[in-house]
Amino acid sequence: MMPADTQPRTVRVDLADRGYDVVIGPGLLETLPQRLDAMVMRPRAAFIVADANVADASGRCRESLERSGIAVGVTTIHATEPGKSIATLAEILRSLGEARIERGEPVVAIGGGITGDLGGFAAAVYRRGVPVIQCPTTLLAMVDASVGGKTGANLAIGDTLQKNMVGAFHQPSLVLADTRTLGTLPDREFKAGLAECLKHALLGGCLGDTDHLGWFESNTERVLRREADAVAELIHRSVAFKAAVVAGDEFELAEDTPGRVGRALLNLGHTFAHAMETLKGASPAGRPADSPLLHGEAVALGLLCAAETSAALGLIDRGLGPRIARALEACGLPTRAAGLPDAMRLLSLMGADKKTSGGRLRLVLPTPGCTARVVVSPEVSAVEAGWAAIKGA
Repeated sequence: MMPADTQPRTVRVDLADRGYDVVIGPGLLETLPQRLDAMVMRPRAAFIVADANVADASGRCRESLERSGIAVGVTTIHATEPGKSIATLAEILRSLGEARIERGEPVVAIGGGITGDLGGFAAAVYRRGVPVIQCPTTLLAMVDASVGGKTGANLAIGDTLQKNMVGAFHQPSLVLADTRTLGTLPDREFKAGLAECLKHALLGGCLGDTDHLGWFESNTERVLRREADAVAELIHRSVAFKAAVVAGDEFELAEDTPGRVGRALLNLGHTFAHAMETLKGASPAGRPADSPLLHGEAVALGLLCAAETSAALGLIDRGLGPRIARALEACGLPTRAAGLPDAMRLLSLMGADKKTSGGRLRLVLPTPGCTARVVVSPEVSAVEAGWAAIKGA
């Protein structure tokens, strides 16, 4: 659906002199030159890092920049988890060098979260840092990956892929969430983005917004029909929530500080999800075995695992898990996974997560009132109960 008649909305990520705008609306890619002018950033050149699947979007952006007199270099990547690698990062860096991009000349990352992470990481380390403009083209990237400055690549150690094990904090100068790009996003990928939106709703109480979850549940059908105003409101709510958390804890250091909402809470469900994503045989139950989990699908399942683990520890009652399952089913997201190994293997994979500290597992688990907390070294039986909640045929 997505008619292009929604007025742009802007969320400010307030990081003092490094703050930036997240602009949400249709047709924004073509406005990049004017926005660079408004930011007093009129570069000689820019360099686009684009997912190979978004040629139309990157083409529109390139044409607008070239019409304004900015020279544009382009490299395309195949955005897969195995391809989110140091080797791909090196290819991007070589391309930046060959294009003679200078400091002050931006990298423009166009695509989903993998593209944004790699493009942002390249910008962070090339010439010790050049600006990056994030132009997310998937719902998941719009509501989460493009905002907050986390960049990175996966690291292959033996036969295990360790998610985002290398990277840097590098805030964008601007985020343009062009909702027109969602009109052609495949249904499965669109639905996968809803998992991160649900995660934000489940955390709304951390910032006093206990109505966020109810709004999400009440508007799921409209969002799935891709009604422009509902989708724009969904993105705006998620971005505003994440922006507030990032502004208070940019470098994820405050999860144990009283009175502050730590950025670590945004990892709700993700330690489970990342373990699943490293498994070649894991897939949504009911789909072909050669249909690996998308990141958003893994997060959806991880939210269920986290809720069941929290219930097993006595932190919440057992009503939240079924409520999350109903919300996921309404979104067309999986509630069971196939191809999972035994509990010992899963626990081992979780132990390799980058958030592990001092050899101790740290899980973000839901607590009453749409809040969450970091639990260090949870009881193994409780974590096993979390995994058991999603194991399917």
